[in-house]
Amino acid sequence: MAVRIVMPKLGDFMTEGIVTFVKSKGDSVNQGEVLLEIESEKLNYELEAAANGIFHTLVSDGSTVLVDDLIGYLLDSGEEPPIEESKPTSENTLTSPKKSNTKTSVSKDSKMTPSTPGARKLAAKLDVDLSLVTPTGPRGRVVEADVRAFSESGSDTQESIPAGLPEEHEVIEIKGMRKAIAENMKRSLEDSAQLSFFFEVDVTDAQSYRRDVVVELTAFLIKASGAALSKVPPMNSVITSDSILIFDKVNIAMAVALDDGLIVPVIEDVNNKSINEISEEVKSLSEQARDGKLKSEQLRGGTFTISVLGSVDGFTPILNQGQVAILGIGRTQKKPVVVKDAIVIKEIMTVSLTVDHQAIDGAVAANFCRRLQQLIEKPSKVK
Repeated sequence: MAVRIVMPKLGDFMTEGIVTFVKSKGDSVNQGEVLLEIESEKLNYELEAAANGIFHTLVSDGSTVLVDDLIGYLLDSGEEPPIEESKPTSENTLTSPKKSNTKTSVSKDSKMTPSTPGARKLAAKLDVDLSLVTPTGPRGRVVEADVRAFSESGSDTQESIPAGLPEEHEVIEIKGMRKAIAENMKRSLEDSAQLSFFFEVDVTDAQSYRRDVVVELTAFLIKASGAALSKVPPMNSVITSDSILIFDKVNIAMAVALDDGLIVPVIEDVNNKSINEISEEVKSLSEQARDGKLKSEQLRGGTFTISVLGSVDGFTPILNQGQVAILGIGRTQKKPVVVKDAIVIKEIMTVSLTVDHQAIDGAVAANFCRRLQQLIEKPSKVK
């Protein structure tokens, strides 16, 4: 009996993956053998055979496939693939041709463009590439009117490159992790009302405290953030199309920079872990991330994100799609400050908080900032 092979969902916000075959079409494989590698926006994953069988593929090597869509089958000897799904269609299989500069070339990005069924049907009829159409529908979706307006306008270019540029030294194709990051960040900005707050925190005592207990500053900040989130529950939430889901359990995602992008592993239930336990987990997850050894379950379930960029004074972090808040940590430096009418030198850290204004009002965000500042400046309260 044919066993379906579909694109697994490897993270909360994964929508697609790129397949690279390890086994060839027609190979006889055993249960547990690696069939193919999947590259998503977060990690590379080896997909193993769920049973013994003959490997039958429906997509080409390097194709991009939507989550839950069909990649192929494991068949019994002499068995034919199911007739109704023996040939991939535009609905369940995405190949990865390069974009043409004409509107009549329906590219992979066209199939991935958020759009209504009616818009997709009309685009196919008019030979319009949806990825070139400016959306006006709810939540950034292309609607029929957009397709018709694009077709009638006679637009035929994919993009406009400014005139007068010198000859390029190098051309880097946007693909793989970089493409997935770009698409997710753009989608995050399109689907949310992002508002940022900046404030400074005196970390003089916090630096002394974390040195005494021998932990990284990141671990201390994760623990402090967890405590602040427990005091301001709306900040520990996820927004959907029609609901805001607030959680008691605090799972903090931690951005880790890689050579070709970034990855965001999750530290679960931080309020029930000690600072030392969190510190060990921070080190372990960072090492696994840079070695490419993270598992898909380590990237799921984040309710809040912290991004540490210690080389700048401040920055505006972009929300992880679905989450309503992300904390940006800038560098720490010594500054003169006024304490009881006297000028003293303190270690000051710039912090930025981005929230989705659809779910979080300014007063709620300010309350969180104040509580976090109080906890950091009095580290003995962080337990």
